[in-house]
Amino acid sequence: MTKLLLSIHVIAAILAVGPIAVAASMFPRFATQADERSAAIARVLHRTCRGYAVFGVAVPVFGVATGAQLGVLTDAWLLASIALTAIAAAVLALVVLPAQRRLLDRPSTVTRLAMTTGIFNVLWAVVVVLMIVRPGSTTGA
Repeated sequence: MTKLLLSIHVIAAILAVGPIAVAASMFPRFATQADERSAAIARVLHRTCRGYAVFGVAVPVFGVATGAQLGVLTDAWLLASIALTAIAAAVLALVVLPAQRRLLDRPSTVTRLAMTTGIFNVLWAVVVVLMIVRPGSTTGA
């Protein structure tokens, strides 16, 4: 069961977080251009971020289930990963997606959105490193 849960967790992370990271990073470039083609691309990128964010809920759900199966729910590396995941989700839901929506309605400067998107991506990169390195792990990997 652990291998199945871990597989679903990793697949969900790749298929959900990856597209969000790419689409959110590309959005500022297209949102600031004045032509209709760029505006259409920006709308698709926003919908991609929003849609995959909903699907992304599966990542922590299966992550916690996997952690419970492995008996590591109280390990510092997992608790740090959970906290960073919650922060990344909050950045996405409370800052990135609303800022994208505002820019679609009224184009303006995107500097802050680009910075926030970068922070979102760095948070996920740190979570990935924690998941691979697992400080204090007893697996020897």
